[in-house]
Amino acid sequence: MSFGYEQVCRLFYFHSTGSMAFTTASVITITWVVQIKKRNLGHFLIRQRRGIAFLFDLSNEVTKMVFEVSKVPTTPFDGQKPGTSGLRKKVKVFVQPHYLHNFVQSTFNALTPEKVRGATLVVSGDGRYFSKDAVQIIIKMSAANGVRRVWVGQNGLLSTPAVSAVIRERGSKATGAFILTASHNPGGPNEDFGIKYNMENGGPAPEAITDKIFENTKTIKEYLIAEGLPNVDISAIGVTNFTGPEGQFDVEVFDSASDFVKLMKSIFDFELIRKLLSSPKFTFCYDALHGVGGAYANRIFVEELGAQKSSLLNCVPKEDFGGGHPDPNLTYAKELVERMGLGKSNSGVEPPEFGAASDGDADRNMILGKRFFVTPSDSVAIIAANAVNAIPYFSSGLKGVARSMPTSAALDVVAKNLGLKFFEVPTGWKFFGNLMDAGMCSICGEESFGTGSDHIREKDGIWAVLAWLSILAYKNKENLSGDKLVSVEDIVRQHWATYGRHYYTRYDYENVDAGGAKDLMANMVKLMPTLNEINTIVKGARPDVSKVVNADEFEYKDPVDGSVSKNQGIRFFFEDGSRLVFRLSGTGSEGATIRLYIEQYEKDPSKIGRESQEALAPLVEVALKLSKMQEFTGRAAPTVIT
Repeated sequence: MSFGYEQVCRLFYFHSTGSMAFTTASVITITWVVQIKKRNLGHFLIRQRRGIAFLFDLSNEVTKMVFEVSKVPTTPFDGQKPGTSGLRKKVKVFVQPHYLHNFVQSTFNALTPEKVRGATLVVSGDGRYFSKDAVQIIIKMSAANGVRRVWVGQNGLLSTPAVSAVIRERGSKATGAFILTASHNPGGPNEDFGIKYNMENGGPAPEAITDKIFENTKTIKEYLIAEGLPNVDISAIGVTNFTGPEGQFDVEVFDSASDFVKLMKSIFDFELIRKLLSSPKFTFCYDALHGVGGAYANRIFVEELGAQKSSLLNCVPKEDFGGGHPDPNLTYAKELVERMGLGKSNSGVEPPEFGAASDGDADRNMILGKRFFVTPSDSVAIIAANAVNAIPYFSSGLKGVARSMPTSAALDVVAKNLGLKFFEVPTGWKFFGNLMDAGMCSICGEESFGTGSDHIREKDGIWAVLAWLSILAYKNKENLSGDKLVSVEDIVRQHWATYGRHYYTRYDYENVDAGGAKDLMANMVKLMPTLNEINTIVKGARPDVSKVVNADEFEYKDPVDGSVSKNQGIRFFFEDGSRLVFRLSGTGSEGATIRLYIEQYEKDPSKIGRESQEALAPLVEVALKLSKMQEFTGRAAPTVIT
């Protein structure tokens, strides 16, 4: 028994599209059959010229697609060094022939064979421009490198925290993940793209792996790919099966939200939060900034918790984030800031009681009350202080808490008062992950709007929103019928009264000349040992500022694996507890970003109500003089003030 050329094309067309609307023009576009031979059990092998074949049974249904592996010669690209959150460059860089392929193959080569051959990998991201193409490339390279199966969130969408949860929680656990995101950076054809690899614990690859990846990118000569593998329809939930030289290879497209929603319901008291949201006195607003958080917002806040759909802003994920900057801060989350009464205009409309935003890949968060901003440093401290009572997941107590070095010391004070283990780590979530894997840390946070816990190994923007709603629900559970609800501002001010206030701000100088940025940092390293010279500069700028008693370059020895991370930022400590920190950020896609952190601790209850910029103005002046910021960067003002 044999099949004609057109018959086979009809079969392939139906399998690929699900449609019988087959025309002669469709035949012309398919260059398949060279030969048909009868096989055992009535199957037929159909070979295609470019290395892919299809097995048909007698009922004319495709049972398997067989692929071959190609070795493609390539040459290295400069600068493929993963930063704290993977490799980030402009889209125009990533779309160069072989560029993404080189990095993916270098990653496979950096992993042990058992983490690649026969492995299960997650491949998804925040949906930014070039993501869909990248998903298909990585699927074909995974097949060629011996991966057993790839899991893809529907439409290629998974938040970074959801990827971590999927690795750890979904059925037979995954071995790792390629996450396609540049986080809070803009998206679009002329903007940013990024890729990072997460390990089997759900957290970012450690430096030992990222260093190997980088070394591999400098010497790579070829990559493996199943070029003939057809693109998988990632818009449709289901499993596609293939067969290659090493056996079966499957691609499963699954619902992006279900696993994550299930996890959140196991952590928080959704019924208590639902009662808060149902109160006519409580109003709520969440802004996804057109990032992947929108894929979860309706399911969690509307369907599960009963919020009004009108509570959701910008919750349709877009490849260019609607032309905006998906960074949840007071500068870029303009619509939310205006709605919460913190903008320059006054619409006369009463703001909601609670507002929140997340970034492009939904791992960062911003928390707002009515006309009130909660700093990320205060946010993690307040969550830690209230977690045991307000969040069921922590009801048995906290194992410990941790913060990144640039984050204010608000969490330190909570840890001391509650007798908790405390850790100060470099910027980068992988450092928290080590502590969590060792059972040493329950809650952690970064001043760069990242907050999380040991439920996964990434920061989690929606988790932070639910944590705050839980605290509000707990504080108001006996008060929902009262005259006035306990507000976000009430909770923060009570926290300051109990623990003191850490006035805090961050100045970001984005896309400055990389050479000038390095010179600025080198000049401060040279200045550090000379306290007399430092204090001469300080007193010359502001005589009312306390003197500097110590200066260093932060170095961290991991208490779990003993690894040492050097050159993590320059710190100046003042006699009154104030602090200045300077560091170069690794999250930009071009140029350099200098971050300046300014902090002042105030224990006097009568002095905790000042505006931050007013309270910190003297220290800001000192910081700019010490660093010679304008001289080295040419910038008279920062790009963003947080």
